[in-house]
Amino acid sequence: MAAKGSHSYLKLEGEIERCRAECQWDRLPELMRQLLLPAASPPRKGAGDAQDSVDYGNLLLAEALLEQCLKENLAKIKDSIPLMEKNEPKMTEAKKYLTGILNRGKLLPKYMTEAVLILGKLHYVEGSYRDAVSMYARARIDDISIENEPLYRLRLVTEAFVIKGLSLERSPNSIASRARLSEREEEVVACFERACVIAQVYLQELEKTLHSRSIKGSNVTFSDFELPYFLEAALQSAYVSHLKKGNIVKGMRDLREVLRTVETKATQSFKMANRDAVISRAPDQKDDRAVSLQDASAVYDLLSITLGRRGQYVMLSECLERAMKFAFGEFHLWYQLALSMLACGKSAYAVSVLRECAKLRPADPMVPLLAAKVCIGPLHWLEEGERFAKMVIDLGEDAGEFLAKGYLALGLTYSLQATDATLKCSQDTLHKKALQTLERAHQLAPEDHQIILYVSLQLALVRQISDAIEHLQEALKLCKDDMNSLHLLALLFSAQKHYQHALDVINMALAEYPESFSLLFTKVKLERVHKGPEEALVTCRHMLHMWQMVYNFSQHSGSEKGSSVTEVPMIKKHNGMHLSLPDAHDNDSGSQRASSVAASRLEQAMSEVTMQNTALRQGPMQLWTTLEQIWLQAAELFMEQRHLKEAGFCIQEAASLFPTSHTVLYMRGRLAEMKGSLEEAKQLYDEALTVNPAGVEIMHSLGPILSRLGRRSLAQKVLRDAVQIQNTNHQAWNSLGEVLQAQGKNEAAVECFLTALDLESSSPVVPFTVIPREL
Repeated sequence: MAAKGSHSYLKLEGEIERCRAECQWDRLPELMRQLLLPAASPPRKGAGDAQDSVDYGNLLLAEALLEQCLKENLAKIKDSIPLMEKNEPKMTEAKKYLTGILNRGKLLPKYMTEAVLILGKLHYVEGSYRDAVSMYARARIDDISIENEPLYRLRLVTEAFVIKGLSLERSPNSIASRARLSEREEEVVACFERACVIAQVYLQELEKTLHSRSIKGSNVTFSDFELPYFLEAALQSAYVSHLKKGNIVKGMRDLREVLRTVETKATQSFKMANRDAVISRAPDQKDDRAVSLQDASAVYDLLSITLGRRGQYVMLSECLERAMKFAFGEFHLWYQLALSMLACGKSAYAVSVLRECAKLRPADPMVPLLAAKVCIGPLHWLEEGERFAKMVIDLGEDAGEFLAKGYLALGLTYSLQATDATLKCSQDTLHKKALQTLERAHQLAPEDHQIILYVSLQLALVRQISDAIEHLQEALKLCKDDMNSLHLLALLFSAQKHYQHALDVINMALAEYPESFSLLFTKVKLERVHKGPEEALVTCRHMLHMWQMVYNFSQHSGSEKGSSVTEVPMIKKHNGMHLSLPDAHDNDSGSQRASSVAASRLEQAMSEVTMQNTALRQGPMQLWTTLEQIWLQAAELFMEQRHLKEAGFCIQEAASLFPTSHTVLYMRGRLAEMKGSLEEAKQLYDEALTVNPAGVEIMHSLGPILSRLGRRSLAQKVLRDAVQIQNTNHQAWNSLGEVLQAQGKNEAAVECFLTALDLESSSPVVPFTVIPREL
């Protein structure tokens, strides 16, 4: 029976501690009466008689009475109006109990300390600020440990520190010395800061406790917990005091810490939108669904703002994915999901979501236009992009200003399809359709410089150079500093063999966009043709320094975005921070063709396997591809100077990044060819062609090698494939003519030479396709 009584007493004591921690003061008097029953009260350790049990009960009753009094007079407490003892019988009774406990001194030291802390609070609310400070000095609150203490004790210590700070603030100022006054102000701030820290620990532990109890079936949740006045003051006083003194940074930092621990009341009603979602489609649930959806939209809008500012788009997309279970037919959340998918690089998923958005809002031209942009750009899904563009055009006048953009998207898909086409008749048909569609877009939006730029580019692709320059001048009048327009102008000048004019335009563009690798690669090509490889190598060295700067910047930005605590400011970089570059050996690196996309994905997969055994490289893959191309460009220039040792070093540097890259294999083949190792060169060209079967430059180099090895029929086939893939490559036509001449087919050879001469007269130093065709 004694063991049973002891167990009952411990259970009752635990319940009392829980009620004190959760501020359930109405239950304490009843629990106190149960505690004083003889069956429930075994002799307390260290007591000489039963008086300590009575005093312990009086302590609980005093605390409950005081807290009930404070709750009834909350408005006066907030306005710092002292409570009069004669008007507050509960406070009078609580004071009588506490004074008696302290006079008798029968309780254990920890309970005596609690009585002092509660009496200090009572002195504060009745306006006796000096007595309150005296009580806390008597309790030596600075030495009270909060480790492994029950929750209610954390609350008492928190309130003690904040009340001490408030009492010091409101005590009559009789200090004449500035130094002493400064010391008091520092002590006040120290009390507030200590109170804030302990309050946060208390609330975090309380949330864990309530959560574990809710799992076991309790109805009480943390969101139901009403924050007492002094706990609220403990959370606010520190940052408010800093802000009042002008310490804005410190105040904002403290405020952020508090907000991470305690949410505002405004968000409590809908913070668990996902949990409270109504997913039933029953008609009688319509109103509940509307409320649930409204709450969810508010939550996810706030999430989008918060996570977007920190660059945490992957986390945002995962949160929005979970919202889809109750977002049936809701355009806003679907569109938010699509945008988050785009931001974190999940382009294919984003297009699927945008397709659903288009079904939900078929009259909105922005949705299919955005989907077309993604299909044309990163995905290179041209047929899908064509369908989305036609959806915009089908809206007609209802599309408004977006109708011109719809024709632009359709024209770009035709242009890219022409680049991918292998049959000349298909290429010609698609080029014609692209030009007609782009001109229609120009008619609808005559002041849109982007549309005029792509009309000019399309004319350049079909080698109507003069007409292209005329249109481009019109685009530059509308937007003088557009990078792609200036780049295309330089290429058009180079096609007319006005190399100095082209260099002047490139230098003008680089003055505006100094970090554009696309412009820098074109400058290298122009300098090689116009001034020689020595001058071009100087630019290559500059590009290596520029790459290091860009790499350092990307690492710094990545480390900031990876932090979930630090709020990352949006860093506005100049539009010249491009990593799209002309591939030295792929004529479609600006707007990729389907074959080059497949080759790059294969290389990336192979490189990832290779890189598992090397040091991990940080940063985007495009950044390392840029570095590879810089080294290969330098190697090409060294080979032109017959500096084969230096060229080999550059190729080795590129191979250390991507050993299976078709561009690396191609350059190794060229180096072997220059050294006279024809069989080795052929093998390397074959390997490069295996990785990128549509590599025209690789075919152009492989054909003559096969001819020199006596395999002229195979050489002719390889070169015919090259001119079929890209019929504007004058070098491939010239090599085909040489092979046909060696076979004695002079008439066919003459036709090839004439075609090569005609194409060479309008050929730029870098293919026009280096200009990205994108919305």
